[in-house]
Order: sequence, then structure tokens, then C-alpha cells
Amino acid sequence: MKEKIHPQYYKDAKVICACGNTFTTGATKKVLKIEICSKCHPFFTGERRIVDTAGRVERFKRRYKLTE
Repeated sequence: MKEKIHPQYYKDAKVICACGNTFTTGATKKVLKIEICSKCHPFFTGERRIVDTAGRVERFKRRYKLTE
């Protein structure tokens, strides 16, 4: 195995979600900022909602002319 080609691994990397939830995990970056975690994701919360990323749902509806 080659020396000095692997990134530094942090056993106590801090993960910060947009909802405010934080937890620690192992990662190659010291701080990770995420948009959705298990505390706010619809699959884990049981809430029925569409997670829209950059207007993809609206673009899909416009393309196929779907209405709710």
C-alpha cells in the first residue's frame, strides 16, 4: 500500500443537519453539513411530503403537465 495517499480519517466527525440535529460519525472531513437526516426525512418520520430539491417537482409537473 502506498504511503501518504490516503485522506486523514476523523473518528469524531460532526454532522450538522439543516433541521438542527447533530451527531458524530467517522468521516474524512471534520464537519459535514447535510440537508436531510433521519430526524427530518419523510421515510423515517412517517410524514407524507415531497422533498423538493431545486424545483425538480415543479419542473416535472410542467414537463408532463400534471396537476395535484
